[in-house]
Amino acid sequence: MNMLKMLTLTEARLLLREPLAFFWGVAFPMVLLTVMGLSASSIDGVSLVAIYEPIVIAFISVAFGVQGIPVQIAGYRQGRILRRLATTPAGPARVIGAQLIVSLGVILIATIGVLAVGRLGFGVPLPRQPLGFALVVVLSAAAMVAIGLLIGALAPTARSAGAAATVLFFPLMYFAGLWTPQMSASAKHIGQFTPLGAATQALGDAMNGGWPHPAAFAVLGVCTVVCGGLAARFFRWE
Repeated sequence: MNMLKMLTLTEARLLLREPLAFFWGVAFPMVLLTVMGLSASSIDGVSLVAIYEPIVIAFISVAFGVQGIPVQIAGYRQGRILRRLATTPAGPARVIGAQLIVSLGVILIATIGVLAVGRLGFGVPLPRQPLGFALVVVLSAAAMVAIGLLIGALAPTARSAGAAATVLFFPLMYFAGLWTPQMSASAKHIGQFTPLGAATQALGDAMNGGWPHPAAFAVLGVCTVVCGGLAARFFRWE
């Protein structure tokens, strides 16, 4: 546990030394929500900032889970860092564990920041179903991290991992409603069976006081188990 703690602190320091990555995952979601709030627009009587808050929270998990983790893991493998660590007491598994802890922690911190900006800056109510909201946030983060691990397990280089993550980003965020929250009925129906589409709709339900639909938990759970299992099966340390 002491070794894992030390590695976790090291990974956290490395993240802080990458201002662009930290801005993209933590500050940018708050800036994006602020822009939505300053526009003073509304859709069907609901302010744009309230509509986009769950979408922005979904974006956070993609930024760290899908776009951050694969590049780091593939880069460590490409640089033979995992291979060298395999001969030390630290072991490569603890390095991966430290990255997961840091990523999940930052996702939760950034989510709290977005909620604070929405509430304090634009009067968006906090989630009226906090337990359901918290469960969805954790599950969506776990699903995105599992997808990121799968990409990192299969990508031979950091560049290919980044390219695969970028390609996957667009359909994930489309069904989450980032490009347009007013999707067609068919697109919204399909989105219910995608991890971020299910997460966004479940977050919206929890913010409005309803318990998230069990189908959303099922989609996120299946994504986490399947992608995490495939990542473990095909993962290469060198």
